[in-house]
Amino acid sequence: MRLKLKTVFVLYFLVSLLGLIYALMQLGQRCDCTEHDMPKERTISRLRGELHRLQEQTRRLEATKQPRKESSLPTIFVITPTYARLVQKAELTRLSQTFLHVPQLHWIVVEDSQHKTPLVGQLLAKSGLSYTHLHVATAKERKLQEGDPSWLKPRGVEQRNEALRWLREDRKAQTDARGQQGVVYFADDDNTYIFSDEERTIRHRAAIPFQVVRFHVGWRPSRPFPMDMAGFAVSLKLLLSNPDARFDGNAPMGLLESSLLQGLVTMDQLEPRADNCTKVLVWHTRTEKPKMKREDALQAQGLGSDAAVEV
Repeated sequence: MRLKLKTVFVLYFLVSLLGLIYALMQLGQRCDCTEHDMPKERTISRLRGELHRLQEQTRRLEATKQPRKESSLPTIFVITPTYARLVQKAELTRLSQTFLHVPQLHWIVVEDSQHKTPLVGQLLAKSGLSYTHLHVATAKERKLQEGDPSWLKPRGVEQRNEALRWLREDRKAQTDARGQQGVVYFADDDNTYIFSDEERTIRHRAAIPFQVVRFHVGWRPSRPFPMDMAGFAVSLKLLLSNPDARFDGNAPMGLLESSLLQGLVTMDQLEPRADNCTKVLVWHTRTEKPKMKREDALQAQGLGSDAAVEV
């Protein structure tokens, strides 16, 4: 019995040794893994076919989809006066990104400057928008001085009037009737806006986003048109048919808007908008003026920021 167990043990040891030797011999041999790779290759091939099918389906859908005929929409002409300051690029960037979502919009940007600046020009060129870049400097006697309150003198008068001049000349040159269809809106660069197709439906008059039966305002309700610059839009045809209507730079405080509207419409001709005057579509969200005390201190030491950096 003892001999038999020993024999079994020897046989078991020899078989294990032979198996180990065989395994070591196989380590250096190339493996034919075709059988193992086949499922993976089939999966990749199937996924490629599925991707190709989806791409073809997408192309067919794009071909059959009805394109939006933006050119058939009345154009919204947005007039924005602007001037050089540390937050100018930030303000105009915010506006441009809003306007990109509005089809058939033409942006008229007018700089308060003796010439067009590279900052504004490059921003407009990269904006992806249809635009016109103009400039006209405000007369020195009309400019606000450092420390003056913002309400002391009307701002952006020459710039808005320059935009109206260009608009009248450009649109008059259009031979087809559609070239003289559209809506004009005055969008200052320190506001945030929501645009809708409601603005395009102004036909012959001026539209405002609040009720016209009576004005309830907290400041000078006796004004002919007690509203803000962002509170109305005007039919392009109405502007073209009233070539003398413009902003009066000598208008008393708070009457700049009225100086234009009085040459276009009467109070009872206004057309309410903004879903029957139930929505707020404009916010005064001007960018906070940066504090430059530390920068001024560094410049005094000759260590100021690079003047060539565009802000």
